[in-house]
Amino acid sequence: MPGERRVITGFSNPTVKALRALREKKHRKAAGKFLAEGLRLLTDARESGHVPETLVLADRRDPHPLLTALEEAVEAGGGEIIETSPDILSKITGKDNPQAVAGVFAEFDTSLAALDRTSADIWLVAQALRDPGNLGTMLRTGDAIGAGGLILIDDCADPFSVEAVRASMGALFTQRIARATWDEFEPWLRADAGQLVAASLREAQPYRGAPYAAPCFVMVGNESRGLPEAYEMACDLRVTMPMKGRADSLNAAVAAAVLGYEVLASFD
Repeated sequence: MPGERRVITGFSNPTVKALRALREKKHRKAAGKFLAEGLRLLTDARESGHVPETLVLADRRDPHPLLTALEEAVEAGGGEIIETSPDILSKITGKDNPQAVAGVFAEFDTSLAALDRTSADIWLVAQALRDPGNLGTMLRTGDAIGAGGLILIDDCADPFSVEAVRASMGALFTQRIARATWDEFEPWLRADAGQLVAASLREAQPYRGAPYAAPCFVMVGNESRGLPEAYEMACDLRVTMPMKGRADSLNAAVAAAVLGYEVLASFD
């Protein structure tokens, strides 16, 4: 069935309220949907096989072939296309200067059971990561190094928040995401092949030239506390990176990138 197209002109329209509510975690969880904004990001989603259920367009916009391709994909999938004013689109996205298009997607399956660890040599793992910008950056890093995905351990930021989706720059749609507690993750990891690696000062060796093995799970901890000692000691390999300045640690997402690229280089 072809998709539906309609125009919304009022700020108080129930659809506008429902779309705006997706900026809040409790409403995303209840609806099982999330919001993404921008032509490039939505194009990355489409090219990765993810077509929005609802496409929201500014009624004053420049024509673009990628936008046309998005509309055609939504219509072919039986989705809904909404045209509205830039002011209403701003209310929906929470940005003063919104891009001309936003999309609503169904949240992905984030269970460990949905992952195929043999599909990639590198996986990223984050424990209690609280900053959605860091989470999105780790997704971008995962995409860049060819990682299979990002596993979120314990109480992490929501990967489907507007901030995390924006920071991922489309990598949300190319990377698998799983969420679990440590007590769920560790038995899953040990049930099959997998090397768990963490940056650490406890009985660690230099990160350059360390004996990395695929599939390698690169784990970073909370931005302020780092990894719990018990988690570090459960790792197969603990590595240390030199800190030549006054800072005693790297940003969590930066540390994941440095380690991820070193692992990638070791496999070449």
